[in-house]
Formats: sequence, structure tokens, C-alpha cells
Amino acid sequence: MREMTEKFLKDAFAGESMAHMKYAIFAEEAEKKGFKNLAKLFRAISYAEYVHARNHYQALKMIQSISENIQQCIDGENFEVEEMYPVYNEVAKFQKENEAVRSTHYALEAEKIHAVMYKKAKELAEQGKDYPADKISICSVCGYTVEGDAPEKCPVCGAGASQFVNF
Repeated sequence: MREMTEKFLKDAFAGESMAHMKYAIFAEEAEKKGFKNLAKLFRAISYAEYVHARNHYQALKMIQSISENIQQCIDGENFEVEEMYPVYNEVAKFQKENEAVRSTHYALEAEKIHAVMYKKAKELAEQGKDYPADKISICSVCGYTVEGDAPEKCPVCGAGASQFVNF
């Protein structure tokens, strides 16, 4: 692929990915405020943006073997844990941006767990085995992730088990 096309597709992928997430967040807010059909509109268009992002990602030939896909995840999580979030958190502390301190701390703690889970998944996938957890619980407040049932209290943010979403 030629350099300019590749750059533009990567930029388009990033923009569509951001739109997908932003619209999903807007759907949650609309739903909370009683705008059921507006929430549905946001979710529908969020999905369309996901389709656009997926198509760009495929055109970039970024989807590879299961092991290579998991390695992309490991690399991303490690970057967030080792470089990105520690720096973002320190800057937020320095600038006394308490909400940013909290959100970057929450993300950092969850990303540490994700990196470990992906490493385990890669080892198993390379042996031809699926990931063993049939249930993964995520804290909807901070993103803390655990295999199996939610704990009574989130160890990162203190949210109760009812705040966890199960996958």
C-alpha cells in the first residue's frame, strides 16, 4: 500500500473508532435520561462507525493470526502500563486535575490485568487451546477485570458487585 493511502486509512480508522465509542457513550447518556429512541439512534450509528473502522483495519491488512492479534493486544496493553498511563497520571497530578488522576489510575490498574490475561491467552492459543474463563466480570466504574464472578467490592474503586458487568 502506498504511504499516503496507508496514513489516511490509519487516520480514518482512528476517527471511526473514536466516533464508535463516543456514540456508544452518548447512547448510555440518552438512555439514562429517558430518550429511548435517541439511544437507539446513537447505538445504530455507533455500529455503522464500527463497520467503517473494521473495513479500514481490514484494508490495512492489520488482522493476522490469532497469536499475532493477541501480541498486538499485549503490546498495546504494555505500552499503556509502562509508558502512557504513568505519564498521563503524573501530569494530571502535577496539574491538580483530580478527575483525570482518578480516570488514568483506574485505566492503569485495569490495563495491568489485561496484559496478564492476554499473555495467558497467547500461550494457550499457541497450544491450540481456548481461553479457560467462561465468565469475565468488568467493573463499570473503573474497568477492573476479573475472571469469574465479581468480587463483593472492587479492589480498585470500591464499587459493589452489582456494578460489575459480566461477559
